Order: sequence, then structure tokens, then C-alpha cells
Amino acid sequence: MTALKPLARILPDEQATNRLGEDLAIALRPGDVAALHGDLGMGKTTLARAIIRALADDPALDVPSPTFTLAQSYALRIPAHHFDFYRLSAAEELEELGLAEAVAEGIALVEWPERAPGAFKTSIRITLRERGEGREVEIAAPDEARARIARSLAIREFLDASRYADSRRAFLLGDASVRAYETITTARGERLILMDAPERHDEPVVRDGLPYSRIARLAQSITAFVGVARGLRAAGFFTPRIHAQDLDQGLLLIEHLGDEHFVATGGAPIPERYLAAARLLAALHEHAWPERFPVAEGVDYAPPPYDRAALGIETELLLDWYLPHVKGRAANQAERQAFGRLWSALFTRLETSEQSLVLRDFHSPNIIWREGKKGLARLGLVDVQDAVFGPGAYDVASLALDARADIPEALERAVVDAYCDARRAPGFDRAAFEEAYAITAAQRNTKLLGIFVRLAHRDGKPGYLHHLPRIRTYLRRVLAHPALEELRAFYEEHGFLEDEAE
Repeated sequence: MTALKPLARILPDEQATNRLGEDLAIALRPGDVAALHGDLGMGKTTLARAIIRALADDPALDVPSPTFTLAQSYALRIPAHHFDFYRLSAAEELEELGLAEAVAEGIALVEWPERAPGAFKTSIRITLRERGEGREVEIAAPDEARARIARSLAIREFLDASRYADSRRAFLLGDASVRAYETITTARGERLILMDAPERHDEPVVRDGLPYSRIARLAQSITAFVGVARGLRAAGFFTPRIHAQDLDQGLLLIEHLGDEHFVATGGAPIPERYLAAARLLAALHEHAWPERFPVAEGVDYAPPPYDRAALGIETELLLDWYLPHVKGRAANQAERQAFGRLWSALFTRLETSEQSLVLRDFHSPNIIWREGKKGLARLGLVDVQDAVFGPGAYDVASLALDARADIPEALERAVVDAYCDARRAPGFDRAAFEEAYAITAAQRNTKLLGIFVRLAHRDGKPGYLHHLPRIRTYLRRVLAHPALEELRAFYEEHGFLEDEAE
């Protein structure tokens, strides 16, 4: 296989070097070693300093040169370790300096790596050379790291092309999916959000020639976000304005809706906000939604149906991941057949329930509280790309049984009451809604038990296991509905509702 050409950039001044440091800081991951090559005065320390400051999100952070100490460490979002091997007398000293330990827990930025020949063959190689009044940089790296760096450099080009060339980039978050977000601070001090969401591809096939994401009706590209966000905004709901978009690359620059979280510090629910969100859902479910939303000239987006295939493969995550987690074995064929039969009957009942646009993850992480605003504008809606057409009760269950906050039963019922009281349509049937609410709540929390275990075991994110007791509590509540009597018996028989032993 032919090696990919090094990535090359011209750095006319120190500002350009600082920008490259931001771009690299976004791309680097724990385990990366960046070997900085170049003669004296080529800017190796300047670039390392820019990377560390970007990781700290602090342009004024004091980052002394490690020329005399040989190593400096920084406890940042990703632990960073800055090495200078100019005074290294033997390659054996690498062990004394703790290079292996540094890479195990974070990233290493190494100046003068040539002093330890052969030690950095698989590193990210960054070479700085003189170019006129400035510098030229070449970046060669293993394929996976090169792809990350190339993506980050493409984002910088997107910002430049969108008239935000002097913006400062800072990592915001990477969620439980394929998306990542950055905070973009413009030269005028305005804050925006960069959504990095390349189109899904190369996913493993799980059934009928399709990957999980397609069966579960998850968004495949940012076209979904653009269409749904614009459709919601046109209907009077508050979603981020889109300042720039590149549909082919999967890049969006959108409005920053503020920093006021939906829950209190520490994660406690604020009842006023949950009740306001319930009333928003009542308005959303009484709106007559079109089948398609405009995205760009000649491009529309049609949210898919939340059909029994999607609902079903989500519930199966319980058998695929949660059952082995608590039982130490795989689900057998008899268990799968009984489970599928129970849920199939419930999905049939859902098909007769009230249908609407379903935002799908309508809970605290995806709602921004906008203090001082009125009406629907108080609630900023983000992460709307996975919207589908299906049972409207699903979003009420997502809110009233928030997966990320402990919702007391009294507040849950207050949220449901607020929603029902706000419904104005003469055909609204509360009893039918309560049944659909119970079924969708059971489906969602069944799915979440599986997803949180999958995130822990497959994706190396054990923190999600802390949510499991909350989800089991919610399931015990909703399975008390008469429509779920058989399902509750099945879950009790298999110990799905029992708290795990410490």
C-alpha cells in the first residue's frame, strides 16, 4: 500500500502557528505521540505551547520550555506531557523520564526526538522548516491519526471559507454517537457551535443487509439536523440558527443558545423547567407537520417513521448487552422469541396511538434554558437530527423519566398532567395517551439499559453504568400499567428490574 502524502501547511507568522496548535489539539487523542522535528529556531516550542494552551482552553496559560527539566506535565482535558530531548544522553533515559507512562494516560509532545533513534517510528511526525519569513510544516502520521488531523484541518478550511478565519476553536464535547462539537469564538467575541458530523459509513451489517443505525432510523448525515431544525424554527420552536453548512463534509456552524443548563448544578431537576417543556410538547404535538422539510435549494429531508423494526431493534439491546451484563451469559433462543412476541403485541397497540413528530431524545442534555425569554423561546432545542414520525407519547416519556436526572414520581406525574392539561385538540384521549406513555416509556428505558451497557463494554465509557439504577427505577414504575402486565412478569422472571449486587 502506498503511504499517504504528508499534510502540508504554510505558517506565515506566529498567529498561524497558534491556529495550527488549536487544530492539532482538537485532533489528538490519548496515546498519541507528536514528534516535533526541525532545526533550532523553527518554532517547535511555539507549536507545542499552542497545542497545550488549546487543550487547556487558556491562551494565556504559562507553558515554560522543558529545555532544562526535560519534561513538563499538564493535567488538562487530555493529560499532556511536553518533552525536550536535546540534552538526552542515552535512549535508556526515556524510561526514567516516564515517556511510556505519559503516553498510556495522555499525549506526548516531543522536541528533538532524533536524540532517541528508533523510539518514535509510529509517532505523528511534525517537521518544521524555514519558508521565506515564516515556516512550512509537514505532518506525517499513521492512517488513523492522519485521518483525524486531516479532518481537523478541513474544519479550519471550512471556518476560513465561512468568513470566520480568525476564530478560536475549543473542544466542547463528543457525545455517545458519531458527532463531536466545538465552541467557536469569533474575532468579535461571538460564540458559535461547530457540529462535526460526517455521514455514517462502514458500519457493520447486523440484519437484512443493514447496519444498526439504519434499522433504528438514526440520522445518517447533517441533512437531517438542518431539515428538522429549520422545520421546527419555522413552526415557532427555538432551534439554533445555521450560520454556515457543508452538507458533503458534514459540517455545520450554528448559533450558541447559551450556557444555562436545564437542570440545577449537581443535576437536580428544576420543576418549573420540566413543566414548561411538557407544555412545549403539547404545542408540538398539536402542530400539523409536513412530511418533508427544506434543507437547501433542491434538497429536502423526510424524517423516517418510528416503525416496529426501529422500536424492536432498540429493545433487543436489552438482550444483546444488558442480559449478558447481569447474567454472565447470552440470551437463548426461547428468551428471544418470548421477548419478541411480547413487544410485537405492544408495538401493534402503539400503531393506533396518536402520531406526531418525535424528537426522540427530549431530555435535559438536549434542552437549553433561556432565562429572560418568554413562551416557547425559553426552551432551546438541540440534538434534533434523530427526529422521526411516531407515537407522540414517546417524547413525554423521555422528558418525564429523564435518563440523566433523578425524577421523583410526583414530578413525573406533574409533567404528564401539565402536558395533558395543555392539550387543546378535542380528539385528545387521555386514557389512550396514558397507555401509549407507559408502552413508550418501557421501550425507551429497556433500550437505555442496553445502550448504557454497550457504551461501557464496547466503547470504553464505564461512566454510563452509573445511570442503570435510575433506569431500573423508571422501569419498575411504568411496568405497573395494566397494558404491560405480561412484560413486567417477563422482566421480573429474568431479574431485569433487580438492582445489581454491590
